[in-house]
Amino acid sequence: MAPLPRRRRAFVIPIGVAVASALAFLPNAASAATAGTASGGSTTYDGPTLSYVVNTKTDRGTLKSVERAVSRNGGDVVTTYDRIGVIVVHSANPAFASEMRKVRGVQTAGATRTAALSTASTTDLGAVQEITASQAAAAKAAATAGQEPMEPDQWDLPAIRADKAAKINPGSRKVTVAVIDTGVDDTHPDLTANFSSSQSANCVGGKADTSPGAWRPYSPDAYHGTHVAGEIAAARNGIGVAGVAPGVKVASIKVADPDTQLFFPESVVCAFVFAADHGVEITNNSYYIDPWLYNCFGDPDQRAIVDAVNRAAQYSHKKGVLNVASAGNSNHDLDSDAIVDATSPDDTTPVTRTIDPHVCWDIPTQLPGVVTVSATGVQNLKSYYSSYGLGVVDVAGPGGDRYQIPATPSANGRILSTLPGNTYGYLQGTSMASPHVAAVAALIKSRHPGASPGQLQWMLKAQADDPGCPTGLYDPDGNGVQDATCITGRHVTSFYGHGLVDALDAVRK
Repeated sequence: MAPLPRRRRAFVIPIGVAVASALAFLPNAASAATAGTASGGSTTYDGPTLSYVVNTKTDRGTLKSVERAVSRNGGDVVTTYDRIGVIVVHSANPAFASEMRKVRGVQTAGATRTAALSTASTTDLGAVQEITASQAAAAKAAATAGQEPMEPDQWDLPAIRADKAAKINPGSRKVTVAVIDTGVDDTHPDLTANFSSSQSANCVGGKADTSPGAWRPYSPDAYHGTHVAGEIAAARNGIGVAGVAPGVKVASIKVADPDTQLFFPESVVCAFVFAADHGVEITNNSYYIDPWLYNCFGDPDQRAIVDAVNRAAQYSHKKGVLNVASAGNSNHDLDSDAIVDATSPDDTTPVTRTIDPHVCWDIPTQLPGVVTVSATGVQNLKSYYSSYGLGVVDVAGPGGDRYQIPATPSANGRILSTLPGNTYGYLQGTSMASPHVAAVAALIKSRHPGASPGQLQWMLKAQADDPGCPTGLYDPDGNGVQDATCITGRHVTSFYGHGLVDALDAVRK
């Protein structure tokens, strides 16, 4: 699902500068939504109640002036992030965004969804496979001294030498990785010892709620964030599985909508700002921001989404946070000239469109300064589903692959980790690759506590092990058809970037 691509980073969006694009505007976001009502001054609006981001200059006078304009145009301010100039608004005025774009001091403004507000965008692939009692027993029987009971089924740890790294340095408790996701079950016995409640929150809707337990999943079906958290920091405590960095802390910043489990822009803006303001060193982002798989600069709503999230991500980066994101599961070449997107918008009715990923971004994956991660299987081969791209992917991490079968008790090529309710299960996806990289970054930060986000990213790349492009046909499903083409650049490949991260080098160098 975020690197300096050869062309893409030329499109970095400076705050307050419009991005030129010749792309045609997409249909107005409000047209597909259901009706609601709102008032603005003496006017009552009977349109869809949508959420918006209004992006402005950051001086106090401009912010206050724009907030007054929001009210005049039928909007209600949810919250204002004055340090980055992002105002989150609800409005039932169908013309709200177009009217706000005319207001002095407003730089971009747009709807963050196409469906009206109501009382899956994660980058895992397929349903979770809960571990059975017999699988747990088989793994435990195969465990050797120093291993967790289920560790023999965790082929991903030796793949990046995390098992050896843990014996040298499991990571520092002064380092926190925030999981921006569906919530984390911090009562899980493999997570509770390493959980940081003071750095956790519920950011759904765009405003942080830090009340106790607000960061937990809404239901056991929202297991994604708990799985990710276990991959990062499941404790070596003799209970279940081990994380890549079992000595660091993990926090939960919940951003998934309770009804749809979608990740809307205002929630992610809140998450990046909250992480930056609460001393988090690294965030993991195993999702793309809904409702658009790709956000095109030529559409005013989508451009406003990119602008708002980019401001929040850059704010966190400047405050010392390294943001790590998954590349996505569409097997798309993110450095190609054209990609067919048949899934957007995902909160109403998708419309098939062809986009150029250089001016239509998967966010947060393609934002400046974000570490973009592709996925591999046990053979260190790109996972069949993983998106890729020369100059886009920074590094790779184990994400699992049903076609690459490990010699483990379960013979399951997916990633085993924690699930809500003291359970365990397998998932695959770039969602699983990203937390491996975030955890290795946490190990580097533990060894080099003064390292900046840019220095952490440089060390991740320098220490990575490059498997090189596959020789012969890349055909993971064995049907005789080339499924993707790997390109070699200077010290990088389109499949793996600088290579597969190395946890052992992270604690030794």
